Amino acid sequence: MQPTLHQLKVFETAARHGSFTRAAEELYLTQPTVSIQIKQLSKTIGFPLFEKLGKQLYLTEVGNRLFSTCQAIFEELDQFEMIVSDLQGMTQGKLHLATVTTCKYFVPRLLGNFCDQYPGIDISLKITNHLQLEKRMMENQDDLYILSHPPQNLDLRVQPVIKNPLVVVAQPTHPLAGQKNIDISVLNDERFIMREPGSGTRQAVQALFNQHKVQVEIKLELGSNEAIKQAIAGGLGISVLSRHSLNGREYTDLAILDVEHFPIEQQWSVAYLSGKHLSVVAETFLDYLISVTKQAQMPWMHFQ
Repeated sequence: MQPTLHQLKVFETAARHGSFTRAAEELYLTQPTVSIQIKQLSKTIGFPLFEKLGKQLYLTEVGNRLFSTCQAIFEELDQFEMIVSDLQGMTQGKLHLATVTTCKYFVPRLLGNFCDQYPGIDISLKITNHLQLEKRMMENQDDLYILSHPPQNLDLRVQPVIKNPLVVVAQPTHPLAGQKNIDISVLNDERFIMREPGSGTRQAVQALFNQHKVQVEIKLELGSNEAIKQAIAGGLGISVLSRHSLNGREYTDLAILDVEHFPIEQQWSVAYLSGKHLSVVAETFLDYLISVTKQAQMPWMHFQ
């Protein structure tokens, strides 16, 4: 029995996601290629690895045992890669990062400067929502995570890096636009556009509203800041957004409302599992991130 490492990687990814389609997306392969690789692997082993019941894909008993074996193999290979990276120093290697969607307004700029300094380092960046990020943490899929609300149920090392003020945003023509010191109770019954349940921004907003007994009319739930900004500009309601998401080009279509208890002072943090051994590459990026975010004059952190 001589399965290839590529076949095992394809199988492990499909088993982890419970989907050939999602495995193909992660590995940048076509779905037929994934199916062929797993079919060949099943033939080599002599047993089926998956069974399909309705539309759901399940691992067989042999598939479950192989999945555990693959996880052990790839964990050992990751450890070996770290050893090699340590021996090579920080000149080359791979860094796996995952961030919540709001971090897309500053993380790419940080990565650009980092890659200029360390051109031999390859970076894999996953941008997703808070719930999916927590899932990735539990499965130890990445080196470092950047997020606003580190989950309390995981043993993490957490380092705050960047302030993330949350502000109330509306159309410039909204009746509250231009007013000063608006009492938070005025938001009662306002049409609101909220982030999806589980979002860190939504958790912070809901906690503040509960504290001050504010009840808003949730008109829409959207999973992206860009979609929310378009909905605000279209007159569908008001919302709370990270101030980092308001760049100059779009600022003419939006207005920040001067509401009591806002901005909500949030903090983006970098986190990783406390038992994880960081590679030299990951430690280098962590030191870089902490260093550059302490600098006062960062243009993307300042707003008029």
